[in-house]
Amino acid sequence: MEILKGKSVYKGIAMGKVCVLKNHSDSVKRYHIDDVEAEILRVNEAKEEAINQLMQLYEKALKEVGEAHAAIFEVHQMMLEDDDYTEAIENTIRTQKINAEYATLTTGENFSQMFASMDDDYMKARAADVKDVSDRLVSVLSGAGNDTMTYDEPVIIIADDLTPSETVQLDKEKILAFATVHGSTNSHTAILARMMNIPALIGVPFDLDSIENGIIAVVDGFNSEVILNPVKEVQEKTAKAIREEKEKLQLLQSLKGKENITLDGRKIDVYANIGSVSDVAYVLENDAGGIGLFRSEFLYLGREDFPTEEEQFSAYKQVAEMMAGKKVIIRTLDIGADKQVDYFNLGKEDNPALGYRAIRICLKQPDIFKTQLRALLRASVYGNISIMYPMIISVEEVLAIKEIVEGVRQELEKDGIPYRIPEQGIMIETPAAVMISDELAQVVDFFSVGTNDLTQYTLALDRQNDKLDDFYNPHHKAILRMLEMIVKNAHAHNTWVGICGELGADITLTEEFIRMGIDELSVSPSMVLKVRKKIRETKIQ
Repeated sequence: MEILKGKSVYKGIAMGKVCVLKNHSDSVKRYHIDDVEAEILRVNEAKEEAINQLMQLYEKALKEVGEAHAAIFEVHQMMLEDDDYTEAIENTIRTQKINAEYATLTTGENFSQMFASMDDDYMKARAADVKDVSDRLVSVLSGAGNDTMTYDEPVIIIADDLTPSETVQLDKEKILAFATVHGSTNSHTAILARMMNIPALIGVPFDLDSIENGIIAVVDGFNSEVILNPVKEVQEKTAKAIREEKEKLQLLQSLKGKENITLDGRKIDVYANIGSVSDVAYVLENDAGGIGLFRSEFLYLGREDFPTEEEQFSAYKQVAEMMAGKKVIIRTLDIGADKQVDYFNLGKEDNPALGYRAIRICLKQPDIFKTQLRALLRASVYGNISIMYPMIISVEEVLAIKEIVEGVRQELEKDGIPYRIPEQGIMIETPAAVMISDELAQVVDFFSVGTNDLTQYTLALDRQNDKLDDFYNPHHKAILRMLEMIVKNAHAHNTWVGICGELGADITLTEEFIRMGIDELSVSPSMVLKVRKKIRETKIQ
C-alpha cells in the first residue's frame, strides 16, 4: 500500500481500478535486435490492434458526436494502412536493426516534420495526425493496449495532466475520480470533476511509469490523498465512507422541484454550467433552473477544422429543445489562453491570457464569428436561448458586435431562414469592464461575472500556475467590492446580474451574494442542489 498526498479540487471519495493516461512515446528507448522478421511481425500485429481501436472509436464517436467529428478516426485508419508509412518503419528496423517502438517513433517524427514543412495548409494539418497515429502504434507496441481513452468499466483516471481537448474525448460515464501530477485548482480537470460530482486531486507525485493499469486505488478528496493498492482494512473503511456520501446526496434529492427562495422570500435563479450537449443530462438530473453558461468553445476542440454552421446549429438547437423553454445562455467561442486550437493559427504568445483570445478573435476574424452567430440566431427559434460575449473591455466592442449581429440578421431575413434575436449579454471578467459597468449596462440585457478570470486579472495571478495556488484568493476584498459595484450599476439600468465563475458555487459566500442583490448563480450541475439548500436556509433581513 502506498499513500500519496495532493491538493483536493473537489471533495468526495472513490475506489476502483486505475487507468493511467500517459504518452508512451516519452519513455521509448532504442535497443538492438537480432530477429528482424519477428520485430516486423510485432509491428503488423500492433497495426491490426490499432486499427481495431480506431474502428471502435469511430463507432463510438458516430453515436455521440456525429459523422463530422468521427471522420478523423477513419483518416487515422487510412494512415495506418498507408504503404509508404509502414514500409518506412520496416526499412528502419531492417537497416538499423532496432526495436519496433523506436523505429515507429522516429518514422512518425520524420513524416510529421515532412508534412509540417509543406506550404499547403491541408498537408500541414496532417502532421498532427501522423503523430497521433504513431503514438497509438507505440502505445500498443509498449503493451498499453487500448487504455489511452477507452475502458470497459468505471475507472480512476491518473495522468500527468489533462488538456481541454483530452477531457472532451473522455467517456464521462466511466470515470470515478481524477488524480493528476500537474494542474491547478482552476484547471479543466478540476472544472470537469466539479461538474460531474466526482473527487479530484492535483499535485500528486505519481511515478506514472511504475503504476500498472487495473490496480485498485482510492482517491480521497476529503483527506487530499491517493492510496494505491489499499489493504483490506482500508478498502472496507473506504466502502463505508462511499455509502455515507451516497446517503448525504440522497437527502439532497428531496430538494428537487423546490424553489430557490430564502427564508425571508428572496428568489435566486440557480442555473448550471456545461461544456457539451451530453452535459445537459447532468443539468436535468440535478434540477437546475436553466443553463447559465454553455461553453461553446468545446465544439471547436478535439477536431481538425472549424465546426460548420449546421453542426453548431444542430448542437444549440438540441440543447434548447432538451431544456424545454428554460433559459440557455450560450457563450460565444472563448478560444485562446489555455484553450489552444491548432487550426485557428493563433501563433505563440508570451502571455496568452492577456493575448489574442475570445471576442478579440471574433472581431478580428468576423467570418468565424458570423458562422456561430447565424447558428445561434437560427437555433433561438427552438427555445429560450440567450447569447453571452466573453472578455469585453469597452462599449465600442459591444456596439461592434451588435452591428455584426444586425448584418447576420439581414442575411437570414434575405435568405428566408427562420431566426430570432435573443437576449444578449456580456461576461464581466476584466477590471476594465467592472469600472465602466454603468455604461455597459445601458447597451446589454444582462451581465454574467466570470469570477475565475476576474480574480486572475485583478490579483495579477496566472490561475493556471499551480505555484500560485496559495496566493489565489477569490475571497479577496477587491473581488467582493467589484461584485457590489457591478450589481449596483447593473440594477440602476434594469440589467440583471449573474455569476457563472467557480465562485458562484462557494456556499460560504451565498448569503453575501444574496445580500449584494445577485440575481442568478450558475454553478457546476453537481452543486445546484447544495446551493439551493443554502439559499433556502438563509435569512437576510
